[in-house]
Amino acid sequence: ARNNLREVVAAGGWHQKEGPQWIDAKEPYRLLKERPDVLAFETDPLQDNIEVTGEVIAKLWISSTAVDTDFTIKLIDVYPSSEDYPEGYHLNLVDTIRRARYRDSWTEPEFLTPGQPVEISIPLWPTANVFKKGHRIRIDVSSSNFPRFDVNPNTGDEVGRHTKMVKAANTIHTSSEFASRVIIPVIPPNE
Repeated sequence: ARNNLREVVAAGGWHQKEGPQWIDAKEPYRLLKERPDVLAFETDPLQDNIEVTGEVIAKLWISSTAVDTDFTIKLIDVYPSSEDYPEGYHLNLVDTIRRARYRDSWTEPEFLTPGQPVEISIPLWPTANVFKKGHRIRIDVSSSNFPRFDVNPNTGDEVGRHTKMVKAANTIHTSSEFASRVIIPVIPPNE
């Protein structure tokens, strides 16, 4: 017997949609890409299968009002709508986080100068996936992915020792001077 998508992913797929199991989530549950604190880059429906194998790397030019903050990246396979998922299934394939103070070194942290653009490189774990014809490739960028990753108080305090939190206003720059980009290793099809 063939399983439907809901049965296949129920045990571990990460559908990128709020639900009743989420802390403080309220109906109507929305897709995470619709949140105001998520920046989503999504292709049109693919005309052919595309294989992505290897390390996806986001190279972002960022600035912040805070001296330290986080940036999160997700690579998502967006399935077309189906009976089980009328809005499509948004499968998080791989995600990671980068704390700005550790952008160049884990042993020599360097704080941000508020308002000054800097480039950060955010490598995701290697992955292998065939994005099927009709699917979409999406990259989500945010500044938090709690509870998967701990909260950054944005103060520069020692990790785990903060006594207050500061709200950070973060910017992803996308100009010719500050060319943020995502490098995706596409494997050519066998001809």
